[in-house]
Amino acid sequence: MSDIPEVLFVCVHNAGRSQMAAALLDHHAAGRVRVRSAGSAPAGTINPAVIAVMDEFGLDLSKEFPKPLTTEAVQAADVVITMGCGDACPIFPGKRYLDWQLDDPAGKPVDQVRPIRDEIDRRVRDLLAELVPAH
Repeated sequence: MSDIPEVLFVCVHNAGRSQMAAALLDHHAAGRVRVRSAGSAPAGTINPAVIAVMDEFGLDLSKEFPKPLTTEAVQAADVVITMGCGDACPIFPGKRYLDWQLDDPAGKPVDQVRPIRDEIDRRVRDLLAELVPAH
């Protein structure tokens, strides 16, 4: 691992879970972790309910967009966290892979997306404490 760990969050559409995880880790890490997100089959836009619940945390995803998963992004990452991307994520030796089983926010109203966001936030904080221990 480099001095600054790099984390890649991957889901199918990169329109919900992986976007929330990336924004939350980037926010909490405050520059101590490099964060990317991608999708194995990216959607056209970010889920509006996801944008709304992240805005409640003061995090603006309105300018974000779904990005395709690339081999380069996986190779650059120290930790790859998948969220329902199945076998679409390439596996490279020496990488740490975690699979987070989370509900897909697609098609859900804001009140059903909030608990998904809150669970992602909890997991992201745990991951950050592991990657960048408090001094």
